[in-house]
Amino acid sequence: MPIALLALTAGAFGIGTTEFVIMGLLLQVSKDLHVSIPTAGLLISGYALGVAAGAPLLTLATRRLPRKLVLLALMAVFTLGNLACALAPGYGALMAARVLTSLAHGTFFGVGAVVATGLVPPDKRASAIALMFTGLTAATLLGVPAGAWIGLHFGWRSAFWAVTVTGLVALAVLWRFVPQGAGRVEPVPLREELAMLARPQVWLGLAMTVLGFAGLFALYTYVQPLLTRVTGLSESAVSPVLLLFGGGLAAGNLLGGRLADKGAMRAAVGTLLVLALVLAGARWAMPHAVSAVVFIALLGVAAFATVAPLQMRVLEQAAGAGQNLASILNIAAFNLGNALGAGVGGAVIEHGPGLQGLANLGPAAAALTLAGLGLAIASRALDRRRSRLAPLGA
Repeated sequence: MPIALLALTAGAFGIGTTEFVIMGLLLQVSKDLHVSIPTAGLLISGYALGVAAGAPLLTLATRRLPRKLVLLALMAVFTLGNLACALAPGYGALMAARVLTSLAHGTFFGVGAVVATGLVPPDKRASAIALMFTGLTAATLLGVPAGAWIGLHFGWRSAFWAVTVTGLVALAVLWRFVPQGAGRVEPVPLREELAMLARPQVWLGLAMTVLGFAGLFALYTYVQPLLTRVTGLSESAVSPVLLLFGGGLAAGNLLGGRLADKGAMRAAVGTLLVLALVLAGARWAMPHAVSAVVFIALLGVAAFATVAPLQMRVLEQAAGAGQNLASILNIAAFNLGNALGAGVGGAVIEHGPGLQGLANLGPAAAALTLAGLGLAIASRALDRRRSRLAPLGA
């Protein structure tokens, strides 16, 4: 594997870390900037909304530019955005910096996947993409717990300084090692790409992603106050627990891929049901240390087992020239779910007296994922109806 792939992996690691690291820093940010925990949680929503808006718009705007130039520009935006986060004098400036940083997210992964496949022989393309996305997995497994540890011991700004350094390293290696013509492809006509937007099942698939994943982030966004104020763990214990979530994420990602290979729609229904059940169990699991730790690990498995089935469902329904845009839109949908979940979770906390709001996060999160499950069942019913009508049309 060429060294340029390691640059893409480093970029993916940095981007994944900066998206989620704030979850392990909510208490520090809330205290330092004199805002409530739900208000601090909106920093997740702001980032996610930036990804949701920026991913499709920047992908379409840069579709004819050299891929290396696009990657360098995106990594520069990412690095400057994290620098602005580290230097932010107040909450408003931090929110603006988070939104700026988020604009690089979705398009980096879309363009990076194309470049990765162009750096290796045809029989190594899948491995190249997998290596690049290993950076995203490593971000949740290692980057987020490390960021929480750094924030606890050196202040929350130190975590953003660390990510800024990661961005500078990735930027330098991308500039040095990615070939000028890497990933060069002739884009299909825009009309052909946009044609898939006329398919109702594509929109149903995107809505399933939004609501299904919103359930996860209604709860996981507030994992630090949950573990410290409901479970009763010390702040220093949060990082190891987040490490367990990362391990569950990696296992769930592999499990979801295998299930999706056997049928994306069936896997989507099954994994969303399991995720809803796990989220509903938070009310009973979180008040006790042992069960809370087991719950967080299971949550990682259940949540990320949904990713591959939801992504494959949208790609299957897009088909043909629209798959590239559909893939980017589904990344946007995952992030829209992040924003929705964080907002709903914050509202639940604010309207619950004392610890009651935190305790209610599980049922509220499960309700969001159940809504996504309902859409999945409706989408599957449409598939079956179409299958029954197809012979009659023939």
